[in-house]
Amino acid sequence: MSDAYFAHETACIDDGAAIGAGTRIWHFCHIMRDSKLGTNCNLGQNVVVSPGCTIGNNVKIQNNVSIYTGVELEDDVFCGPSMVFTNVINPRSHVERKHEYRPTLVKRGATIGANATVLCGHTLGKYCFIGAGAVVTKDVPDYGLVVGNPGRLTGYVCVCGDKLPMKVADDDLEVSCGSCSREFARQSGMVEEKIA
Repeated sequence: MSDAYFAHETACIDDGAAIGAGTRIWHFCHIMRDSKLGTNCNLGQNVVVSPGCTIGNNVKIQNNVSIYTGVELEDDVFCGPSMVFTNVINPRSHVERKHEYRPTLVKRGATIGANATVLCGHTLGKYCFIGAGAVVTKDVPDYGLVVGNPGRLTGYVCVCGDKLPMKVADDDLEVSCGSCSREFARQSGMVEEKIA
């Protein structure tokens, strides 16, 4: 244990893991070698971080989530309880496929709901929102709202997490969030926050 971060006495921290100040690691977690956790993260019960994974600052990982080799979480990501990442597209118990790991990037501010599954090899855009139980089978755009199995883009969300008054088919459109008044524009199929 370090004075800079907290780890419950049942947590296992391997040599070579780097953990930022203010991070809290709870019951039965395993942080494996060569993984990097940023500052002020919170890892709930029974979280596994595999070798070589990078987790940004202020990341919240709820109970029973495994961050497998090849997964990168940027700052302010939220992983809901029992959501699942994969790192091989066609696993077989009797076939060694560690050389076939496909990277998954979860960009800043993204939320992944409880029991969602993210198939490997995809990028989840900044501040996107993956609904509970959704199965992500392709890249998700910035601010995209994805639900269902297979996951489908059904709209867009604000930085604050509330749904924006914008349809998937809308283009050349400007909207404001009804909750926090941030302004967004969608042009050429891309949603961007308007910064004053």
